[in-house]
Amino acid sequence: MARIDLRGRTLSARELAHALPRPELDVEGAVHQVAPLVEDVRHRGAAALRDLAERFDGVRPEHLRVPAAALVRAAEELDPTVRAALEEAIRRVRVVHRAQVPGDLVVDVAPGAQVRQRWLPVRRVGLYVPGGLAVYPSSVVMNVVPAQEAGVGSLVVTSPPQRDHGGLPHPTILAACHLLGVDEVYAVGGAQAVAMLAYGAAGETAEDGDVLCEPVDVVTGPGNQYVTAAKRLVRGVVGIDSEAGPTEIAVLADDTADPRHVAADLVSQAEHGPTSASVLVTASLALVDAVEALLPSVVAATKHAERVATALSGPQSALVLVDDLAHGLEVVNAYGAEHLEIQTADASAVADRVTSAGAIFVGPFSPVSLGDYMAGSNHVLPTGGCSHFSSGLGVHSFLRPVQVVEYAADALAEVSERLVALARDEDLPAHGEAVQARF
Repeated sequence: MARIDLRGRTLSARELAHALPRPELDVEGAVHQVAPLVEDVRHRGAAALRDLAERFDGVRPEHLRVPAAALVRAAEELDPTVRAALEEAIRRVRVVHRAQVPGDLVVDVAPGAQVRQRWLPVRRVGLYVPGGLAVYPSSVVMNVVPAQEAGVGSLVVTSPPQRDHGGLPHPTILAACHLLGVDEVYAVGGAQAVAMLAYGAAGETAEDGDVLCEPVDVVTGPGNQYVTAAKRLVRGVVGIDSEAGPTEIAVLADDTADPRHVAADLVSQAEHGPTSASVLVTASLALVDAVEALLPSVVAATKHAERVATALSGPQSALVLVDDLAHGLEVVNAYGAEHLEIQTADASAVADRVTSAGAIFVGPFSPVSLGDYMAGSNHVLPTGGCSHFSSGLGVHSFLRPVQVVEYAADALAEVSERLVALARDEDLPAHGEAVQARF
């Protein structure tokens, strides 16, 4: 891994952000590539979806909507150990997300003057589950559970068709959907899946029916740069969670950290793919040396050694030396990592000083991989520094606050004169006249 030495350098937050490694993601370039695909799906529906699956996934799905029997069969044939793990992950994620549901708010502004805030779920959501270098049943859990806990009435899951599985999504994806009670599942991937969710899709065959898929209100879930580009194109037609980029881990550590833990955690995120970012920030030269010495053997021992090595040696990964812990906090706050581990003395107190991160993992026994599966938190998180202004997926992603205003006659009369004055000042006299008409 490359080393970046920030010791003795006084940099602004903006300068720090530019000095730190980051994956390159040409979403704008991808937008131009996927725009014709999105329009094709918009106009030709299921026929375009089958053509694009044949082109990009190497299989022409007979069933774009996964048959109910395939969902049941996938759950029945699921390895019992994996099933038990998924059920426990669902339970833990549900406990956390159920607690996130906000209560309604009632404010009495004055006698007879009340403003209420109600939280309403969106009508229908589309949840995208990738199917590239790995299989992600955990992403089914992380997307579906918060939508269910928010009270969304209609849930759709879509995942790429697999040539090795008869043109259906991976069986573990289907099994996870069945365990969660989701029965509307599509064998559609990539930018075309986002287009289908945003615009809906007309049917092509008798089995498809006149309408294969009704449009949704919100699209969530991670994907590659083409999925991200499609989400950018349809934003405004539908809501989206975020424009997700390659996964990131930053580890803020001091000389109390175990270098074996740090090395293992850097490798664990690099396993996602060759553009994944792994960053260590520390004032301990001894820790950097120890981690650097350990990495070759840790990488060699892991299954996906080639992609891990590519990710760790890429420009998006580095070992960053800082002056002290306070300097390290400045660096990680400027970076705004998707996942931030705190492996320092008094880690909880240090974590409280973090201002930008998708999720924070505190202490030696809270690795990022815990959050990926079993912590109960959500692993759909902002990347690319977007944690400076956005948050991870949660119940709030599927809720809308609606204000309800209710004034009695006396309450309106009390403010009518001031209201009319403001309306006239803005040269909107009819606003004031609408109030005066009531008296």
